[in-house]
Amino acid sequence: MAVRGMLAIETLSDLIQAGEIDTVSTVFPDLYGRLLGKHNDAEFFLEQVARDGTHACDYLFAVDMEMEPVAGYQFTSWERGYGDVHLRPDLATLRRASWRERTALVICDVHAPDESLVAVAPRAILAAQIDAAGRAGYTAQTASELEYYVVRASYDEAAAADYAGLQPAGRYVEDYSTLRGSRDEDLDAAARRHLRDSGVPVESSKGEAGIGQHELNVRYAEVGTMADRHVVYKHALKEIAAGQGLSVTFMAKPWQDGAGSSCHLHLSLWREGRNVFANEGDGEARIDTEELRWFLGGWMAHTAELMVFYAPTVNSYKRYKAGSWAPTSLSWGDDNRTVGFRLVGRGESRRIECRIPGADCNPYLAFAAALASGLDGIANRIEPPASTQGSGYADSERGLPGSLAKAVQGFESSGFARAAFGDEVIDHYSHFYRTEQAAFDAAVTDWERRRYYERI
Repeated sequence: MAVRGMLAIETLSDLIQAGEIDTVSTVFPDLYGRLLGKHNDAEFFLEQVARDGTHACDYLFAVDMEMEPVAGYQFTSWERGYGDVHLRPDLATLRRASWRERTALVICDVHAPDESLVAVAPRAILAAQIDAAGRAGYTAQTASELEYYVVRASYDEAAAADYAGLQPAGRYVEDYSTLRGSRDEDLDAAARRHLRDSGVPVESSKGEAGIGQHELNVRYAEVGTMADRHVVYKHALKEIAAGQGLSVTFMAKPWQDGAGSSCHLHLSLWREGRNVFANEGDGEARIDTEELRWFLGGWMAHTAELMVFYAPTVNSYKRYKAGSWAPTSLSWGDDNRTVGFRLVGRGESRRIECRIPGADCNPYLAFAAALASGLDGIANRIEPPASTQGSGYADSERGLPGSLAKAVQGFESSGFARAAFGDEVIDHYSHFYRTEQAAFDAAVTDWERRRYYERI
């Protein structure tokens, strides 16, 4: 079925000739999952970029959040001259960018000068796991549930205030409230319309469990398509909010006293058009398949060592608090929101929901970690531990890594991670995450000044 907002190259040509499109953004996801790239004149894109691609500096895979080049990467450096990578548009991702005037957008794959895929590019990392699933006879259908906070200040105003004293869009918790939620409908409705018209089909939006917190869900899709939809959604929502003088944040834990923002991953495996996780039987007697159990077992077995792909920042780990709706342990249960892995759906809709990733995750890396882990579970028939009955917060034996520093140690030393992703990927991302941790360790925070300035 055709997806509204997606464009064939011939349709783009007609829209350009009619004056409806004059700009095509060629973008790619970086290590954080941000969309970087160029805004091309539409006719130039059609004449040259669509066929031959374009270029970008390879330093974009070796910078920190402030776009500062970081020493120590093997991929590129000052010593290696910071050369080019080749951006080749994936025309299957060509779409309108409805939230911008007369603009289309296409996501690119990143190639080295020899035209091989850049191994450390997030889209290539996920593609390798999609290929592995295909060799095993599977495709993955997925969805990512993103939560975010809406703030009544523009990004410039928030920065000028040093991100202090910001007012969330709301006065009380509005989880499922259509009264409170309707007061923010200017943003949510615009987001639903623009995403729908930009090749990101929407299910619904709602208020969430924090003051000013929202959730907007898009329809499930094949895993590569879903990751693309995820990054377009985040990028679009920021621009739509900015156009209304608002800002949104996808930090995992933006407020000390508020709920964190999650990115629950829903995943099922399919073969020959059927969900291999589909359970059989009636009522309470429904039986899950061995493939679901083994996939769940592998996913759980490798979560701790791949935690950096689910929780990539220092802030990520502040979300995991008991009673916060975020999990604190590697546990699972049937329709249980206190555990890390929740089984939901019946029959053909049967799936695993992983509640561990935060809204700050890079979806390509999180989905790649899920696929690699679960496929290993099937290959080696890894059984999950006993299910949790009652509160998962009572499980103290299978805790999650408590910090980015601990998570990086497990990632870097993981034999499974190196076998699944290769040494180049593990070494590159270990350095990336260690750089983030080092920046935090060197920072003097407001908390420190408030605590020690006078009284120490």
